Amino acid sequence: MRLRTRSDGHDVLPGTTGTARVGRRVSALLPRLRKGDVAVVDLVDMDSSTAQSLVDVGVVAVLNLQSMISGRYPNRGPQVLVDAGVVVVDELGSVGGLRDGAGVRVHEGRVYVGDAAEAVATGRAVDAALVTRQLEAAREGLTSQLDTFTHNASEFLRREQDLLLHGQGVPLPATPIEGRPVVVVVRGEDSAAQLEGLSRFLREQRPVLVGVDRAADDLLEAGRPADVVVLSSGLDAALPTTKALKAATDVIAVVPEGISREASAQLDRLGVRPRKVQTQATAEDVALLVADRQEASVIVGVGVGATLHDFLDRQRAGLASTYLTRLKVGPRLVDAAAVPTLYSGRVRPVHLLLLVLVGLVALVAAISVTPVGQEWGDDLASRARDLVDYLQGLFS
Repeated sequence: MRLRTRSDGHDVLPGTTGTARVGRRVSALLPRLRKGDVAVVDLVDMDSSTAQSLVDVGVVAVLNLQSMISGRYPNRGPQVLVDAGVVVVDELGSVGGLRDGAGVRVHEGRVYVGDAAEAVATGRAVDAALVTRQLEAAREGLTSQLDTFTHNASEFLRREQDLLLHGQGVPLPATPIEGRPVVVVVRGEDSAAQLEGLSRFLREQRPVLVGVDRAADDLLEAGRPADVVVLSSGLDAALPTTKALKAATDVIAVVPEGISREASAQLDRLGVRPRKVQTQATAEDVALLVADRQEASVIVGVGVGATLHDFLDRQRAGLASTYLTRLKVGPRLVDAAAVPTLYSGRVRPVHLLLLVLVGLVALVAAISVTPVGQEWGDDLASRARDLVDYLQGLFS
């Protein structure tokens, strides 16, 4: 929370205060974060997905030892934080005097521990104007990054051609997928809104639900537990809740260099036996490949980047994977934002009944203006009067 006022006649130090949570890897830090905390990370070029995870937790400030935007590519993570009102300071270099769990105050790019007058670290305060300038500069220097990407994509295809081109190594889930629609959910900026927009589609089509990492928790909270959960390589850091894992029929773990003992033991304690796939592809891409390999009728991506800006905002390690996977599953993949426009809903019996009633009303109206119709109307009116007189006679 921000403190810039006076209270009870005592001076209140300006800035944003909270409990520091220190972690070099954001994925390992997220499970320890609580609302009102100050996240201290060591990350170059924060992407929007990571930033949104921090916003969802409710952090009040993010302190980064490195640069939020290095200029290599226009990453949108800092923009997400600034738009959410989170205080951002980067290029701190080090925070040697800052321990995990300490109370900190952040003011104008300086970091103080408790009520200390001397800052333990000084960095650059990141605001909306700075983010706009740096993103514009990063876009201008994107050409060289695209050249590097082309090389990385060809190398990734060479290493993963069996997986991408022939489907070798793609796990076969127990959940029946062939011929059914599949919805792959990834936690992102608009994933909650997109999932809400699919409510009619989900209710009527009953697709297979695939949750990537903690998106399985989002599905469970929405009352639609995931059928398949796909976990990233950092299993100990990216695990959804136990309830979300146990509600799934299949759990698939992406293990680029073998699963760690800690992660394996954690899953064992939960009684989860994941199907493993060894690849450098991201968990999101593996989820798409599984649905494609099992001949899904259509794959709807929730939180899956569909624009050029979303694509360029990816972590560098997963950019080639994302690009080639989209080419592979392209004929089946539909962005969730387009589904409400393309899908108007299934025809229900009540719709047919209303159509019949409207037709009958139109038919009666047409007949009533003909001589025969008028004769029928007079006859029906006479019979109705006779019936009324008869009933009145019975009750009198």
